[in-house]
Amino acid sequence: MGSSEMCRDLAGEVEKLLKTSNSYLRKKAALCAVHVIRKVPELMEMFLPATKNLLSEKNHGVLHTSVVLLTEMCERSPDMLSHFRKLVPQLVRILKNLIMSGYSPEHDVSGISDPFLQVRILRLLRILGKGDDDSSEAMNDILAQVATNTETSKNVGNAILYETVLTIMDIKSESGLRVLAINILGRFLLNNDKNIRYVALTSLLKTVQTDHNAVQRHRSTIVDCLKDLDVSIKRRAMELSFALVNGNNIRGMMKELLYFLDSCDPEFKADCASGIFLAAEKYAPSKRWHIDTIMRVLTTAGSYVRDDCVPNLIQLITNSVEMHAYTVQRLYKALLDDISQQPFVQVSSWCIGEYGDLLVSGQCEEEDPIQVKDEVLDVLEGLLASNLSSPVTRGYALTAVMKLSTRLSSVNRIKKVVSIYGSSIDVELQQRAVEYNALFKKYDHMRCALLERMPIMEKAAANGPTETVQTNGEAEPAGLEPKHPPTIIQPANQCFNIFTGFLVISLVLVLTVYKIAILTKRKVSPIGIPPMTAYNKNGLKIDFTFERSNTNPNIAIITIHAANSTEAEMTNFVFQAAVPKTFQLQLLSPSSSIIPALNQGPVTQVIKVLNPQKVRLMRIKLTYNHKGSPVQDLAEVNNFPPQSWQ
Repeated sequence: MGSSEMCRDLAGEVEKLLKTSNSYLRKKAALCAVHVIRKVPELMEMFLPATKNLLSEKNHGVLHTSVVLLTEMCERSPDMLSHFRKLVPQLVRILKNLIMSGYSPEHDVSGISDPFLQVRILRLLRILGKGDDDSSEAMNDILAQVATNTETSKNVGNAILYETVLTIMDIKSESGLRVLAINILGRFLLNNDKNIRYVALTSLLKTVQTDHNAVQRHRSTIVDCLKDLDVSIKRRAMELSFALVNGNNIRGMMKELLYFLDSCDPEFKADCASGIFLAAEKYAPSKRWHIDTIMRVLTTAGSYVRDDCVPNLIQLITNSVEMHAYTVQRLYKALLDDISQQPFVQVSSWCIGEYGDLLVSGQCEEEDPIQVKDEVLDVLEGLLASNLSSPVTRGYALTAVMKLSTRLSSVNRIKKVVSIYGSSIDVELQQRAVEYNALFKKYDHMRCALLERMPIMEKAAANGPTETVQTNGEAEPAGLEPKHPPTIIQPANQCFNIFTGFLVISLVLVLTVYKIAILTKRKVSPIGIPPMTAYNKNGLKIDFTFERSNTNPNIAIITIHAANSTEAEMTNFVFQAAVPKTFQLQLLSPSSSIIPALNQGPVTQVIKVLNPQKVRLMRIKLTYNHKGSPVQDLAEVNNFPPQSWQ
């Protein structure tokens, strides 16, 4: 309860009481010293001499509070951390006495001697051993002893084992000891207690990057957790399952995850579908398997997938020339069964429009060709008339009908269908229909050329290093997307190209296909754009720095620098941004999801804004965990420097 002024005045008295002969007073004085240090950190050195002597006490209460005091000092001062590393042998000796001592009624809890003190010592050892070879070497043996001798039938033993595992994973421990720690977590997954299973999954998720092969041994147990009734366990199991996917197990893991996608609650479907898309793109054993997997997701959870899945799948199909006949047959057959999943219907419509002639050509040996060409038009007309179809889906269907005018012989029927929608109440659909009617009447000689098949679309690699590290620890070649893909926020009213009907979604694709030279002629110097502070609250400060893209000066590149001035790190940091509909915004992956404490290093993330002229407003959303509590905040950035949009 004491204020900083009171702590400053009484610190000398507290320091004297730490040396008193009364153990009860020494215990209380140590706790007061912890509070004084929290309020007035510069008084820390005053307690340094007395703190060393406290570890020689026999009284467990004094020992416990002295370890708490040491922990507080090490967390707040790198100098103290270096100074107290020489106490590691003494702490190891205390811990060894605890686990080797006989029964003591005063300290025994479920057959374990003073588990509270053991946990405190393990936490302090974790801090002292992190990043230090000598300290880690000194505690390897005792950690192995604790891990093998602690009884696991009670929660008390599980708590000690959990702290032991965290300590082993944080220090520079031997490889065999790390495998032992992961095996302990694997045993936790078989425990009936849901809390223990949850902390095991969370810990494995943190360690999978450094000990991927050891975690892989428990893959079947982790996958079984997807069937758990507890939603928290299912979410952690799903995240860990995706982290375990690699080129060797992609087929088996995708089979299990697709089963999970079929039966999981709606709250999981979006994240699960996104994870499957990313894993399939990185590790697909063949293009056919890749296409089949994405189609399975779209037919199962099409309403929950990201907006960019439709153009991504269209691009994949377009580039797989040998799979066109097979793909359009599969999509057509699936469309006859279900038209409720709008992204799937959009992809199907696009493919039927592009490759509708392959439906009747018999090029696909695995499927029987369509016998009556009008059946294809019947399906598309059904989509146009269906109440289940969204305006965007109807746009796809109308464009597909128009494209079939150069691929099938039913031109008169197609003219009638197009003319009907020239008076549609949907302005976008009406505009397309009027344009297509004009194409029939005035530019019929150009129709075949304008409606020919789309060329192969090359996917531009995101700017970044030539090599990144995946969650499984393998080196990933340049050009692959990172684990968290760039998020593209698009205007609500997407428009269709007037003749091709190809949905204009990705700026990169448009520039690749049509090579709009006018956008690359202007040269804007990035020099002279001052940085700005976009957010500064609760110890979190976010600065923006600006530059212009070398390849396209119409793209502004904003780099955010998130720094944490508090004494505890911020974890699970997520930065989101939105701009007005007249712009396109692309968020690349952050450098980390953890912002170190005390400004020890910022987290950076790149934002790309298309057409940044006069961007005066951006809304941002920040989500992170701080000191065990989730934090979420919204802010509006409206103080951009004029040079950033001139």
